[in-house]
Amino acid sequence: MTPAEQHRLALEHFERAVAALETESYELTLFVSGASGSSASAIANVREICDAHLSGRYQLDIIDLNQEPGLAGHHHVLATPTLVKNHPLPSRVLVGDMSDHPRILVALDVRTAAPDTHAADTVK
Repeated sequence: MTPAEQHRLALEHFERAVAALETESYELTLFVSGASGSSASAIANVREICDAHLSGRYQLDIIDLNQEPGLAGHHHVLATPTLVKNHPLPSRVLVGDMSDHPRILVALDVRTAAPDTHAADTVK
């Protein structure tokens, strides 16, 4: 196989992998601590992100560590709120109220639609 053929095959493989990310289901676990303000904020933010960018292709489990404290050690959770991306790999762990949506999307490897670069040209 020539180097050009190897390059073409590698590029095709990469493009298929990127396309698969746009349809792959996400498995997320959000660890919270009771009915605190930061817990409520994190739940609302994660649901908003998922509904807007992963509609129909995510599973979100919310675990209250006040109710199930043993799960903190099992999942290596040291602070709450903590969001764990279990699938697709690589797994990720995010801590905080999840209010910085763009950073959360990047950390979760969620592909978003490109902004319309011509919109600014039409506004007068």
